[in-house]
Amino acid sequence: MTEDFTTAYNGTDYRVRLSRGGYATIRIGAPLPPALREHVGTQPWGFITAWNPHGLRQNRLANRVAQRQLADALKALPSTVAILPAVGVGDAWQEPSLFVVGPDVASLNAFAVLYEQLAWVYGDDLGLARLRWTHD
Repeated sequence: MTEDFTTAYNGTDYRVRLSRGGYATIRIGAPLPPALREHVGTQPWGFITAWNPHGLRQNRLANRVAQRQLADALKALPSTVAILPAVGVGDAWQEPSLFVVGPDVASLNAFAVLYEQLAWVYGDDLGLARLRWTHD
């Protein structure tokens, strides 16, 4: 992957909406924020989207349809414990996303590949948030 994409992913705020208002921000290389730990426990988690395949802007309707399909597929997994609304926020862009608790890395990576994402963020237990390139 290019250095520009790596810089963009590392500089993104991965924001998860909290049920009592506001949001918690995940940062690559940092521990999961305390407000999200209650949702995660010892489960694996991921921050994933279906928006803008290959990092190329798509029209809003196509993005929304793909995101709905991704959310439905994640809900259908027996391992899914929770899905919270989220958004990735960069310097001059935002991408609606999903914070998913339960599915393992292989399962989430398969969805990232299916929806043609370059990378996504994940963690397990209470470890550090990590960037996963889909084709590594």
